[in-house]
Amino acid sequence: MNAVLGFLRFWYDFVVGDDWRVAAAVVAALALTAVLAGQGLAWIILPLVVLAFLGLSVWRVARRSR
Repeated sequence: MNAVLGFLRFWYDFVVGDDWRVAAAVVAALALTAVLAGQGLAWIILPLVVLAFLGLSVWRVARRSR
């Protein structure tokens, strides 16, 4: 049982990491990209969301450290 819990903790830490908002945004962007996969510009959604939330996360940490 300890091995299973360790495995689940690893994946939670790997996927969610320090900011659960970024992980939720990436999951939502993946879902939106999947829904719009037939459209021409669906591929741009995920990179834009990742860049936006990465910038937001870095800004939030930098503001906190002042």
